[in-house]
Amino acid sequence: MRLFTAMLGTETHSFSPLPAGFKLFQEYYLVRGGKHRLPPDFAAEPLVRFRDRAKARGWEVVESLATFAQPAAPTLTHVYESFRDEILADLRKAMPVDVVLLNLHGAMIAEDYEDCEGDLMGRIRAIVGPKVPMGVELDLHCHLTEEMVDASTAMVIYKEYPHTDILECADALFDIIADTLDGKVRPHQALFDCRTIGLYPTTYEPMKGFVARMRAMEGKSGVLSLSLGHGFPWGDVREVGTKMLVVTDDRPEAGRRLAEKLGREVYAMRKEIEPPWLDLEPAIDRALAISAGRAKDETLTAAAGNGPVVIGDVADNAGGGAPSDSTFVLRSLLKRGVRSAAVGCFWDPGAVALAEEVGVGGRLQLRLGGKIGTVSGDPLDLDVTVIGLKDPLFDVLGTGRMPLGRAAAFRIEGTEIDVVANTSRCQTFSPLAFEALGIDPMSKAIVVAKSMNHFRSGFEPIARGIVYAASPGCIDVDYRRLPYTKVRRPIWPLDADPWK
Repeated sequence: MRLFTAMLGTETHSFSPLPAGFKLFQEYYLVRGGKHRLPPDFAAEPLVRFRDRAKARGWEVVESLATFAQPAAPTLTHVYESFRDEILADLRKAMPVDVVLLNLHGAMIAEDYEDCEGDLMGRIRAIVGPKVPMGVELDLHCHLTEEMVDASTAMVIYKEYPHTDILECADALFDIIADTLDGKVRPHQALFDCRTIGLYPTTYEPMKGFVARMRAMEGKSGVLSLSLGHGFPWGDVREVGTKMLVVTDDRPEAGRRLAEKLGREVYAMRKEIEPPWLDLEPAIDRALAISAGRAKDETLTAAAGNGPVVIGDVADNAGGGAPSDSTFVLRSLLKRGVRSAAVGCFWDPGAVALAEEVGVGGRLQLRLGGKIGTVSGDPLDLDVTVIGLKDPLFDVLGTGRMPLGRAAAFRIEGTEIDVVANTSRCQTFSPLAFEALGIDPMSKAIVVAKSMNHFRSGFEPIARGIVYAASPGCIDVDYRRLPYTKVRRPIWPLDADPWK
């Protein structure tokens, strides 16, 4: 058996001010011929798992391009076409192949391509023919399209947000495709449009229970896989929104009914499964109240930790296409006289370079953040002391490493507020982003993580409380304000009742 693998992905924010060109992919992840770092970075984990499992079965593995970029605006057309055509050229050279496994995102948009995944998968299908099994692993913030369904044999989507089950899903996909090759199953995919736009953490109810029920149903009554594609609200494409995907063992009608049943359940609880967003000042009010013991975080499913209250700066989440250099939250903390906090990570290569020049213990008059435009706010002029340097800095999500580039930590004069700046734009996932630079999050009253929800997996075990701050910035969580031009209507919340 000969297996062909490839990866091409990013999560496109149609309204981001950041361009997505070749360097964006090169900086974050670009590997050819399977030359992955070990242990692998988060983006490469499925490919390494596919390779290891295939070789354990005695298969030959041909590994093509593997590249991924931090979310930004639509990818430049010539960049997407260059990467796509490289994968297709490698596939033609590898022919004949017996199986294809792809690690994609599902929400990649290029300037002239609304559905990059559907385009790539369709072209691969045209080369390998209708009988070669093709499996695809996707991020749950994907735009599921009929083109993707038609081109693939089976797609498996992460169930968890934060994405802590990436290897579990890679194994599930491999098993389905291997069983297909062995003649044990005949996968059929059914897709149902929930007609809603939203964002749904899975670490607390009711979405936590829905995910548990999906898992319990798999492997029974001919159900091979259940996936909820949450969608990515900031992608201006026709197929944006939440969709239910059911893979059965050749039971198309049963799969269609189950997809609709589960999809309508998601629609019914759409208001409950959105995070409890708060505007900036109310969010800080709540964080201070929890820190002082005047309020309790009901979203913590386990006993609350005795550490900091963690504020997710959701509007400046690099993982959603934001610059990660906005100053709104830090400015408010300083204005309010908050004395004990840690804030990170600011994408500010200039600040890091200055810190490296003076070294740990050096003092600077630093202009921090606010570099990209109005979504970043105004820069902050601060007197700081450099308290830590790290080259390179890695954060973690689940079992995968996240590269943050070079990093520096600063203490703002006259406070116990510490700030982390880094050179590779990336959201903050865990306490490691602070601890590796000598900052102890447990000693802080408040920690601000520039992230939308992934920070929960790392910070929830220590957090006294978690607050979602919908501060000003690039990522607006009121979807009704987004300047969509392509979204298929009707859809909630743009329309009050999309089923009429």
